[in-house]
Amino acid sequence: MAHPITTELDREQQRIAGDALCDTVIDLIDLALIGKQAHWNVIGPRFRSVHLALDELVFAVREFTDSAAERATAVGVSPDGRARTVAERTGAEGFPVGWQRDDEVTTAIVANLTAVIRRLRKRSEAVEKADPVTQDLLLGIIARLEQLHWMWQAQSA
Repeated sequence: MAHPITTELDREQQRIAGDALCDTVIDLIDLALIGKQAHWNVIGPRFRSVHLALDELVFAVREFTDSAAERATAVGVSPDGRARTVAERTGAEGFPVGWQRDDEVTTAIVANLTAVIRRLRKRSEAVEKADPVTQDLLLGIIARLEQLHWMWQAQSA
């Protein structure tokens, strides 16, 4: 079953929107996994506040992942969130193994948010003419991630 979902987008619009959405799903899945890895391994005097902030980040990112994947499906593109695909194509920075001090976690989360936001902004520009609905979704994700980015930066300012 190659194309069971149809769309009003032409093939090129569908490709542009689908690529942007599928790449967003991949980055967001990895960002959520990074957040959970950090959540389980943070130590230090600010443990509690960082631990709770990671929950907030992961919750938001998981909701955005679902929104992006469902938008991809709505435009007739099958999202691929398998572990192998995420590992091969993510644009996130990653996170080290083992216990990490709260200040190191903060630095790593800021770096990962920066990388994901940069890629989202490029995708938003790419879909502007092809599919304004997808652009609107991406802009909403960017706005919230930038807010979280600011909050994470403020922890170590």
